[in-house]
Amino acid sequence: VQLQASGGGLVQAGGSLRLSCAASGRTFSSYAMGWFRQAPGKERDVVAAIRWSDESTYYADSVSGRFTISGGNAKNTVWLQMNSLKPEDTAVYYCAAKIWPGPLDRAYGYWGQGTQVTVSS
Repeated sequence: VQLQASGGGLVQAGGSLRLSCAASGRTFSSYAMGWFRQAPGKERDVVAAIRWSDESTYYADSVSGRFTISGGNAKNTVWLQMNSLKPEDTAVYYCAAKIWPGPLDRAYGYWGQGTQVTVSS
């Protein structure tokens, strides 16, 4: 299973970006998919996640109201719409997937490569 993330880039504060992540490979049925980010010198933290069974979502407090996670394509694709971006949103963003039920903010077993998001002030 491969997760391919794209859509990162450089944007000014207040701008928007849309990240995409597509899962491919052997037959893949995930319980949830999510986005994490890691800024230099910091730990990787959850940003947002979506559970496919009821499409419930989870957002970190720091992005709630600004970011929106959604999914499609038979649950193999997840998007992260990021609005009102701030310099503190600058990080490498990773998409992830989990097969087993559990909290949406942890225990992801499949990871994509990161995509850099840089927000200038």
